[in-house]
Amino acid sequence: MTEKLIRLLRILQAIQANPGISAKELALKCGTTVRTIYRDLRILDRVAPIMNEGYGKGYRFIGEFSMYPLDFTEQEAMVFSMLPSVVDTSQLPAEFDSAFDKVMTAHTKMKSRNSDIVENIAGIIRMGTPAYREEGKYPNLLIPVIEAILDQQTIRTEYHTLTKNEITVRDIDPYFLIPRDQRFYLIGYCHLLKKVRLFRISRFLDVVRTNTHFVMGDFNITQFMKNTWSIDRGDKLIHFKVRFTEKVAPYIKEEEMFVRPRMTDLPNGGLLFEVTLNSSREFLKWLYQFGPEAEVLEPREYRKEIRKQLIEWMKHYEEDQ
Repeated sequence: MTEKLIRLLRILQAIQANPGISAKELALKCGTTVRTIYRDLRILDRVAPIMNEGYGKGYRFIGEFSMYPLDFTEQEAMVFSMLPSVVDTSQLPAEFDSAFDKVMTAHTKMKSRNSDIVENIAGIIRMGTPAYREEGKYPNLLIPVIEAILDQQTIRTEYHTLTKNEITVRDIDPYFLIPRDQRFYLIGYCHLLKKVRLFRISRFLDVVRTNTHFVMGDFNITQFMKNTWSIDRGDKLIHFKVRFTEKVAPYIKEEEMFVRPRMTDLPNGGLLFEVTLNSSREFLKWLYQFGPEAEVLEPREYRKEIRKQLIEWMKHYEEDQ
């Protein structure tokens, strides 16, 4: 059985190294008969996309399939590393030890290289630092988060909840990173709350990858973020209708948004902007930067709310009597 396993691996390696190799050439490489090679190929056809190009034209892999780079999961790498301890290596060909070492070395190098790539990417991304923290005293927690997302690996975190001003330890299945307004947010399943939540990366005090792997299942980020202007998610749909002046209309059209508004050009060069959202706070905050160049037409109650807000602001800037 062990001899057969080694031969099957040799066949796969030979096809990858020599696309179009014939059954006769495979038999010579493996030290067996053509008939045995045909039987082996029928077995391999169940696990690898091997194609016969026609009589006398040999074998190759379909598409971009290959045995390298090694794409071992952590569990697969662990099982493979145990191979020498579960088989009688004295019955294996003399080349087994060197072949085994090469495979494990390739896996280790690739794992290290992938880790370096993630670290370089995370280093390129510049994140802000909360005002109360001293810059440079905290590790770049993007690195373990990105690695865990790629490996579908649960993370154990220390998270500062600002509303309650408390630090909790929680396990999170990390799904997606979302950039918003000079900061990053993580969408993931929180095992403590038993639901998908949003977490601000800068509020993580520590992140450690666990040995537990997760499956995302049927989670749909588009559906999750539907009608959400930025990060805040509410449960009540609000349809806003805003009129922008001709001065800022071109900039509004150029704005990159996470929702799809309806925009209608007005005769005077202005713009009628309509959007349905599940929360108003972040949208109004964005709107305030345009001052009198933006006028909320609907809903009417928000016109009253904005008027009240402006009156309060005015009180701070009244000239001293």
